[in-house]
Amino acid sequence: MTKKIAVLPGDGIGPEITEQCVRVLQSLRPSGLALEFETAAVGGAGFDQAKDPLPQATVDLCESADAILFGAVGGPQYDNLPRPMRPEQGLLRLRKHFDLFANLRPATVFPELAHASTLKPEFVAGLDLLILRELTSDIYFGQPRGIHQNPQGLREGFDTMRYNEAEISRIAHVGFQTAMKRQRRLCSVDKANVLETTQLWREVMIEIARDYPDVELSHMYVDNAAMQLVRRPKQFDVIVTGNMFGDILSDEASMLTGSIGMLPSASLNDKKFGLYEPIHGSAPDIAGRGLANPLAIILSAAMMLRYSLDLAGFADQLEAAVRKVLAQSYRTADIEEPGCKLVGTSSMADAVINALREGS
Repeated sequence: MTKKIAVLPGDGIGPEITEQCVRVLQSLRPSGLALEFETAAVGGAGFDQAKDPLPQATVDLCESADAILFGAVGGPQYDNLPRPMRPEQGLLRLRKHFDLFANLRPATVFPELAHASTLKPEFVAGLDLLILRELTSDIYFGQPRGIHQNPQGLREGFDTMRYNEAEISRIAHVGFQTAMKRQRRLCSVDKANVLETTQLWREVMIEIARDYPDVELSHMYVDNAAMQLVRRPKQFDVIVTGNMFGDILSDEASMLTGSIGMLPSASLNDKKFGLYEPIHGSAPDIAGRGLANPLAIILSAAMMLRYSLDLAGFADQLEAAVRKVLAQSYRTADIEEPGCKLVGTSSMADAVINALREGS
């Protein structure tokens, strides 16, 4: 059966990396992978096309698809738009519309890139951790929010951190179930000593833990977790946390691997429908120059094959091909090293396609 993929390239380097990712996926057709691709605008491109960062036509396409492959959004030309019209709102609205509450962000250090981390290789070699970020609640979506003039006549900005126990419970279950498939260690990150919201988070995590006696649950304040990620990152297996803390910690974890250009992500709802994107931004400074690293979106596509399409065999092939090209010393500028084979966006995709053919 052919699966339909909604491709949302977005802005900046998004169109370049999604184009190459689609090429890589199409190269698997002779092996039996049946995918159909349809493209739509989102972010700044959506605003340019329809004065909306998430045009209704894009929503309609995504609703008819089996999964979403997403590039990146944003650019300095959109910075002065009203907040509802900014490119990032297109992504936030997609997450909310499809209830993509579970964001999986693996941080894996490939042996060939251990030296590229800002930490000593012995601290990151063999690192394989997963950050599970709740994605559709917390301070990003809480109401009330805004900027107003307070009684003293001063401008005052305010946002609301908010979670209910059902929202915490469902991400907790995903966390425990994910840990069951790994090393059975789950670290819940909160700020329960200060924030009532995360006091509730901790209470619910402890309650849900009773259903998973084989998983070791630990708790860590977010400031300590940030420190421990750079002090001793291999102590972690699965980290589960809220939306804002997860945003910060997952970007921090990305640098342990040597480059934010290497890390994929999956955002899933309870029906396994998902949006798959690299965690890097739109990088407008290198857009259109063919320099962007496409490996993060290719690895995101592997997650798409595994989690939403139930095609784990093809996911394994993609991941093996990425490992092979790194072992063959292919590098884009963000992971460049002396003596490497420095390539651009399309040439890196060519290398992955060749590795797939050699492995078939």
